Amino acid sequence: MPDTTDQDAALRIASGRKPFVEPLRLGDRLREIRLSNQWTLEDVSLRTGLARSTLSKIENDQLSPTFTAVQKLIAGLGIDLPQLLSPPRQQVRATGRRDLTRRDQGEQHPTPTYEHELLSCELAQKRMIPFKTIVRARRFEDFNEWVRHDGEEFLMILAGEILLYTEFYEPLRLESGDSIYFDSAMGHALVSTSADDAMVLSVCTRGEATV
Repeated sequence: MPDTTDQDAALRIASGRKPFVEPLRLGDRLREIRLSNQWTLEDVSLRTGLARSTLSKIENDQLSPTFTAVQKLIAGLGIDLPQLLSPPRQQVRATGRRDLTRRDQGEQHPTPTYEHELLSCELAQKRMIPFKTIVRARRFEDFNEWVRHDGEEFLMILAGEILLYTEFYEPLRLESGDSIYFDSAMGHALVSTSADDAMVLSVCTRGEATV
């Protein structure tokens, strides 16, 4: 049997009716643009040549602007048509979450190759996992296998120098101040090459390391 959804679509096409589409919400978008620039209705009226009452009705969905009015809005506000027609952005609500970690007060997790200090340990369900690491490893052979975990990782060298070994690339030398962003599901390993063990800052998306 033919799919009823396909039948409905065919009937709409045959009858000349278009399928439902999301309303443009032009009024909301105009208000968002106006408020983001800290403009009053009078300011926008002076810029576009449209009456303040007309602008108010557009913003409150009491009036659909003509093509000429849309042209005046684009020219007066200094935007293009896609900017005017793009959906209003959802308001971002601050959660107020914060977690202070004092110097050397993070959660210590030493391993044979790395000495990790986990930061911001009080927050549950974090989207990122920040930590400092002293790189104790001095040879790639110090690792039994690649380190890998889900997601992505940002790495910055705080002190010293390292060689970053990765599964698909030649070893990369990084020194203090250098940073790199990479796919952490790709096997990787850090080795200190400076006289003192290097220290790095890492920020990872959530995932469990295998090493």
